[in-house]
Amino acid sequence: MRLRSLAMVFCAACLLLVTSGPASLAQWYWQQQPQQRQQWSQRPPPPPQQRVQQQQGGLFQFLFGQTPQQPRVYQQPRQRVVAPPPVRRRQAPVIVRDDPVVPKVDVAHHVLVIGDSLGNLLADGLDDALEDRPDVEVVHKAKADSGLVRSDFYDWPKAVSEILAGDQKISAGVMLIGLNDRQPLREGDTVHEPLSPRWLELYRERIDAIAGAFAARRIPFIWVGAPPVQNARLSADFVTFNDLYRQRVEKAGGQYVDLWDGFVDAENRYTASGPDVSGQPMRLRLGDGIHFTAAGARKAAHFVDLVIRRIIEAAPQGSVIALPAPSESGAPPAAQQGSIERMIDLMVAGVQPVIGLSPALQARPLAGPIQPLTGGQAPALGQPLLASIGEARGRGEAAAPLERAFGQGIAPDPVPGRLDDYRWPR
Repeated sequence: MRLRSLAMVFCAACLLLVTSGPASLAQWYWQQQPQQRQQWSQRPPPPPQQRVQQQQGGLFQFLFGQTPQQPRVYQQPRQRVVAPPPVRRRQAPVIVRDDPVVPKVDVAHHVLVIGDSLGNLLADGLDDALEDRPDVEVVHKAKADSGLVRSDFYDWPKAVSEILAGDQKISAGVMLIGLNDRQPLREGDTVHEPLSPRWLELYRERIDAIAGAFAARRIPFIWVGAPPVQNARLSADFVTFNDLYRQRVEKAGGQYVDLWDGFVDAENRYTASGPDVSGQPMRLRLGDGIHFTAAGARKAAHFVDLVIRRIIEAAPQGSVIALPAPSESGAPPAAQQGSIERMIDLMVAGVQPVIGLSPALQARPLAGPIQPLTGGQAPALGQPLLASIGEARGRGEAAAPLERAFGQGIAPDPVPGRLDDYRWPR
């Protein structure tokens, strides 16, 4: 019993020594050594990490006089800061255009376009068609809702005379009209119904007045026929109008351009879609069944563009194009011998002049004598060709192979190495 009590006291003393012993002994030591305490108080305090290590090893240092192996302090490795990659500025893409650089030149030719709303769209198409010709300018003078019937709304014969008499130089004139002409024509107090005999007579006079104004100034004039429309009755009247345009304009020395075939289908009926100038199927007419789309205006301008280019190329550089004055019968005068400019003017007007040959050229035959490749003699001039071949085939060393080839139709034997030798090599 006594031994058990002593053991418990000993254990309690050890526990007290472990928990608070080092602090009590240190307090007693500092009280007994004031001089050393003063020296230690003047030392700088240890860092917090070392301070923790001293507190952990104080008991071992007091009991055994040595400091235990200090535990390793694992510090979290610093994360390596990686610099962001440099941001490269994306350079603007270099755009290479295939459009040819057209040099700036002075305008030498002015093409006047007159008419109604269809004529205005035709002028837009000509702007696009003649874009590669900076020396050509399209002058827009068309007026929507106008026509040849309502001279009280807009008098085209008078307007054309004023335009041609102005300061504007005109190299060629183009007209497309007729959309608003299917209405009664007033003559004084009398009103004539459309396409009546007197109506047609008055309509011809107004066409002649416009075409005659260009012919008087010897300016090439192109009248463009009205295209078919969705309204079948109006299209039928356009056929009559186009016949009048063709007759009167060609009589005055101008040219007529027909658009009808470019805007109908295979059965000669109106179609709103069709191939454009590049051959691709496109919509050519608007929803009203009358006016052109951009592709339709460009297609209509294609037919007129060809005529304008021929007129411009036939004119001397930097001069105004002029046609010969028409005769009383309406036909252009005959071409003079040796006058190239006169012949060109006639060809532009649509007349093919007859160019005569000199006597020396007329005496020469169209073809020379025929020489056989086999070395036979040439047939005499005037001798029939078949007879000469038969005679050449009937005599000489070349008679047998010629008779076999041309008479019997047997091909000659192939020669080794030649193209007709199809035998397999052995």
